[in-house]
Amino acid sequence: MELAYTKLNEEQVQKALSDLPGWTIQNDKLTRTYTFETYKEGIDFAVSVGNAADVLNHHPDIHIGYCRVKVAVNTHDVNGISPYDFELARRVDAIS
Repeated sequence: MELAYTKLNEEQVQKALSDLPGWTIQNDKLTRTYTFETYKEGIDFAVSVGNAADVLNHHPDIHIGYCRVKVAVNTHDVNGISPYDFELARRVDAIS
């Protein structure tokens, strides 16, 4: 999949999802919740996600709870899911 700010159709989204276990579409965003042994591990992970997002210049919503971090991303410019969302998801998975 070419990295571009283009809206993916439902078939493309489902195909790309098949390569990312644990990720789902919730409220029109590519979403995954990660769990950790400690709250601090979750905080450290969230900071690493933020750093990866800055490198890609594509920023997710990050929700931090007790021993859980939810990452949710879509592309506002295309009003949907783009290849950038899946690229960020792959980079986030590499952190975990």
